[in-house]
Amino acid sequence: MPWRRTRDPYAIWVSEVMLQQTQVATVKPYFERFMARFTSPRALASAELGDVLKVWEGLGYYSRARNLHRAAQTICREHGGRLPSAEKELLRIPGIGPYTAGAIASIAFDRPVPAVDGNVARVLCRLFLVRRDARQARTHRRLREHIEPLLRLGRPGAVNQALMDLGATLCKPADPDCPQCPLARFCGAQCKGVQAKFPRRAKRPKVPHYDVVAGIIWRRGCVLIDQRPAEGLLGGLWEFPGGKVQPGETPQIALAREVREELGVKVRVGPLLETVRHAYSHFRITLRFHDARYVSGRTQALGCAAFRWVRPGQLGRYAFPRANRSMVQRLIRQAACRRQ
Repeated sequence: MPWRRTRDPYAIWVSEVMLQQTQVATVKPYFERFMARFTSPRALASAELGDVLKVWEGLGYYSRARNLHRAAQTICREHGGRLPSAEKELLRIPGIGPYTAGAIASIAFDRPVPAVDGNVARVLCRLFLVRRDARQARTHRRLREHIEPLLRLGRPGAVNQALMDLGATLCKPADPDCPQCPLARFCGAQCKGVQAKFPRRAKRPKVPHYDVVAGIIWRRGCVLIDQRPAEGLLGGLWEFPGGKVQPGETPQIALAREVREELGVKVRVGPLLETVRHAYSHFRITLRFHDARYVSGRTQALGCAAFRWVRPGQLGRYAFPRANRSMVQRLIRQAACRRQ
């Protein structure tokens, strides 16, 4: 892992943000590309948000990229382009929470600050028999109290990273490999044979599902795309116009309505081109792409941040959500075939 070969606080910060809810194997190439493109907080702060989102494209949870960009500007404005070493100062930077602050302070600056992520919380709950939901803030406060004395003994960054790795490799949620664990003889849950019962979790609510429709809207050889507002889900990304199908609507009727409301134009909706099923953190969608043709009206950014009429071959310049990417690649391939 390239972020383990450095004590550069900027690199550690970027890696920890990328690793939130994302596997190491997925993060590694993104981390290397991101660091090659944005080599310092100043380089990141001076970049256009669209360029940052494009490098991030496909990694998901795009609020992380927006927060990194905004935080880099804060670091340059208030800290001379360098991340501070104190936990309290790190916590004042937008997007840096207790875990990330602990990781930066301990790994980069040897500060005895806990870094309790999901893996570490699971290890500590089993080790100290903490009978609470590990996702609750009060549980994290108690876990910090357990680990702080260990960090003060020395090498706090190494201790935090060791606990992270232990949770990622041996102390897994299901079937922990206790015989290989170096802490097995100290572990309260292992000694009582109740590893599977820790940590406790509250029952998750049912994940909602939405039907969504999007249009590949043509006019004079160009396709219409629009940009989502900067704040909120997928903020700042480009997409094909559309939205949720309301009760009683067909996808065709919903698409015509959404395009009229978002962009002020009338379209004629054609056949279904592709269906994509995609899961977000708190809901799932079935997204249907329909071919469509511009009919009339002046294109306006009524319910979006901006719009573009672009040639299909130019779509690769824009950052799209993962659910749109297969359609983007399809249109780019078709454009390349027509040029041959």
